[in-house]
Amino acid sequence: MTDELASDRPGETPVGLVRGIARVDRRTKDLVKRLAPGDIAVIDHVDVDPVAAEGLSDSGALAVLNAASSFSGRYPNLGPLQIVRAGMVLVDDLGPDLMDVIVDGMEIAIDGDRVVIDDGQLHEPLQGVRRTEDALVELVEHARRNVGDQLELFAANTLEYLRTERHLAVDEPDLPPTRVDFSGRHALVVVRGIDFKEDLAALKRSGYLREVRPVMIGVDGGADAIRDAGFTPDIIIGDFDSVGEETLRCGAELIVHAYPGGRAPGSQRLDEMGLEHLRFELAGTSEDIAMLLAYELGAELIVAVGTHSSMEDFLDKGRSGMASTFLVRLKVGRILVDAKGVNRLYRPVVKGRDLGMLLVALIGSFIAVVSVSEPFRLWMRSVWLWLRSVF
Repeated sequence: MTDELASDRPGETPVGLVRGIARVDRRTKDLVKRLAPGDIAVIDHVDVDPVAAEGLSDSGALAVLNAASSFSGRYPNLGPLQIVRAGMVLVDDLGPDLMDVIVDGMEIAIDGDRVVIDDGQLHEPLQGVRRTEDALVELVEHARRNVGDQLELFAANTLEYLRTERHLAVDEPDLPPTRVDFSGRHALVVVRGIDFKEDLAALKRSGYLREVRPVMIGVDGGADAIRDAGFTPDIIIGDFDSVGEETLRCGAELIVHAYPGGRAPGSQRLDEMGLEHLRFELAGTSEDIAMLLAYELGAELIVAVGTHSSMEDFLDKGRSGMASTFLVRLKVGRILVDAKGVNRLYRPVVKGRDLGMLLVALIGSFIAVVSVSEPFRLWMRSVWLWLRSVF
């Protein structure tokens, strides 16, 4: 068993009846914002990825009820395992009726793999699949053995879309008139992805963020992460469906990702808030266009935090849009590094010039103190007279 599957079982899920208030939303990333300790999350999410799992786990909710399957077996997804190891109950495959029968704010109970609804009406308990750690570990191992077939299907599907999106790698996009200067600077692109909090914290601890002062680009919820780390993003780019209102008003330049044809989902929210913004119309993901923006505007280096780079990341998305990510990586690859690499390579050093300036400052301070100190001058005069008498 690999290290990431091994566990000392710190969070074994409770057995027996579990009661709580249901919080219902088809969008998991919206639901986690309003979950409170003791709640029961009700979702419809195939393959709950590690980022969504982290949000659910951090909420303090007691359980997760999923109308779909949290683990489809397409790839070795560790998200469901993360939920169970956090001590939460996870019941899957409850069916599409789950989202209609359970109303937000309703009190419900979980008894094993059944969901009991007591709202004064007669409801048959909903039957699902109660996930356990041992069962999920076995499923992950099985998915790893069969991942080659899924990768082949994904690659074939991606190649079809590469034919229509190849312009991303060869054409110069129509860039928005941003006021941010990228020339000769590093650009930090923060996406709400795997290990994004840890990587951003490590960059802060190393001194890289304060000493290098890169242009900070938050991709949707990544902008909140930048502010949580104690910094202000220079640019926020994306659909703006998962960015906090305070972050949107922090003074960063706002760039809405518009898709071919002009559709720009994020513009409506910003218009309602009265916030000025630019549009960047291009195929692909918001993460892709953030990197293209930095590359085309002359960034010296692009440092990626939480972006999609591993095989599991691409299989997790499993969509045609990931073809654009391949193309963008090909285009910007020579200046693109992962944050983990920066943390390993970047070490703050004290330059000789800085030491020299410090020494000059110390000598100057000493001379200044001596020049105004009467006792010291009397002592120096005594020493001088003694030397004259001796020699």
